[in-house]
Amino acid sequence: MKWSIPVGRYAGIPVQIHVTFLALLIWIGLSTWTTEQSATAALSGVAFVLALFGCVVLHEFGHALTARRYGIRTRDITLLPIGGLARLERMPDKPRQELLVAIAGPAVNVVIALLLAITLQLLGRPLTSTALAVEAGASPGFLEQLFAVNVMLVAFNLLPAFPMDGGRVLRALLAMRMDYARATARAATVGKAFAALFAVVGFFTNPFLMFIALFVWIGASQESAAAQMKGALDGIPVSHAMITDFRALSPSDPLSRAVELLLAGSQQDFPVADEGRVLGVLTRQALLAALAKRTDHQRVVDAMEADVPRADPREMLDVALARLQQSRVRTMPVIAGGELVGLLTMENVGEFVSVHSALAGARTARA
Repeated sequence: MKWSIPVGRYAGIPVQIHVTFLALLIWIGLSTWTTEQSATAALSGVAFVLALFGCVVLHEFGHALTARRYGIRTRDITLLPIGGLARLERMPDKPRQELLVAIAGPAVNVVIALLLAITLQLLGRPLTSTALAVEAGASPGFLEQLFAVNVMLVAFNLLPAFPMDGGRVLRALLAMRMDYARATARAATVGKAFAALFAVVGFFTNPFLMFIALFVWIGASQESAAAQMKGALDGIPVSHAMITDFRALSPSDPLSRAVELLLAGSQQDFPVADEGRVLGVLTRQALLAALAKRTDHQRVVDAMEADVPRADPREMLDVALARLQQSRVRTMPVIAGGELVGLLTMENVGEFVSVHSALAGARTARA
C-alpha cells in the first residue's frame, strides 16, 4: 500500500503504518493538549490510541495466522486510521475454513478483554466497582477503557455486514447450505440493510455512522461483485479467455515502435520477448512516463516491467486472475512450452465475464 512505513516483520508477516495513521496520532496529541493544557494528558491520549491499535494488530494476526494453517499467505498488515488491514492472498474456498479465519480476529479481542478483566480483578479494580465509579461521575482508568474498547471491537466486527468479520461469518454459514455466489448475495443484502440502518440512525444522532454506512454499503457491493466474478470464472482455463491476436516487442526496439503500435490499435500493453523468451511487459503507463523523461529513441528494455507474473493456458482462470490482481501490471503473458501464446488482461477478463453472464441470462430466459 502506498504511503506506508514498514515497522517490522513478525511471524514472517510485514507490518506497516500508513502515514495517515501518524497524522491521527498527531491530531490526537494536539487536540488533547489544546483541551487539557497538559502534556501528560496528550501523551496519555496518544498512548491509549497506540495500545488500541496494538489490539487491532493482534486482531489482524488472528486472521493471518489462522489463514496460514490453510496454506494462505498474508502479504502484509497495515495500520490505517479506520483500523487494520491484513491483505490475504485469497480467502479460503471451504466455508468452514472461511468461518474460522473470519472469527479468529474477534476471538483475539475476546482473549484480550478476558486478560484485562483478570488483571483488573487482581489489581483490586473489578469491573463491577468500575461501573459503579463511572455512574458516580469518575472517569474510567486506562485498562478499563482498553477493556471496553475490545468489547466494542468484538461487537462491531461481528455485525453480519461486509466488510466486517461478521459478514464473512454469515457468508460462510450460508455457504454450508447453498452455493458460494448465492450465499454472498444474501450476506451482501443483509450488509446493505445494516448500512441503510446506520445511515438513518446516523442522520439523526451521529454523522460518523453515515460514514460507516457508506463503508459497509461499498464493502457489500464489492463482495457481491467479486463472488459473481468468481462464479463466472470457476472451472474455466486461461486458454478460454486469453488474447491470441496481439503484438509483441523486441527488447532492442525503440520506444517509437511501441508508440506506433499503441496508436495503431486497441492494445495498451505489450509483451517484450527475445527469440520467444518473455522478458517482461511494456505498459502504457511506463511508456508514457519514459517518453516524458527522455526521447522516443530509448529502447523498450529500458522502460519495460521485468517483474511480471506469468500464466499457463491450462491453469484455472480465477487462480491466474488473482495473481494478476496482486501485480503492478494489468497484462499477464501466457506461456506454453516456453513460448508466448497469449495475453491475459484485466479488461479482457471483464469482457469475458460480461459475455458469460449475458449467455447465462439468455439460457435462463429460454428455460
